[in-house]
Amino acid sequence: MMRLRFTRRFQRAFIRLTDEEAERVRKSLRLLEADLRHPGLRVKKIQGTEGIWEARAGLAIRLTFQTQEDIIILRNVGRHDAVLKR
Repeated sequence: MMRLRFTRRFQRAFIRLTDEEAERVRKSLRLLEADLRHPGLRVKKIQGTEGIWEARAGLAIRLTFQTQEDIIILRNVGRHDAVLKR
C-alpha cells in the first residue's frame, strides 16, 4: 500500500472544492493508495513532463501526482483544464 503526501498547493486547491467534489477526491485517494492501476482512476502520464501523472476524481475533477518509492506526492487538484495547464 502506498502512502500519501500532500503538497501545500494540493491542500489549498482541495479546500476550494465543493463538498461533492471533495468527497469524490477522497474516494479517488483511497483507490490511489490501494492500487495505482485501478481502472476507475484512469491514471495516465502527463505528456511533456518528467514523472507527473494525472488521475480522475469524476468527470471534471483531476488530481496530479508523482511517485517516489512507496509515496504518492499529490501536487494539485481541481477542474480538468485548470489543473493540467499548470
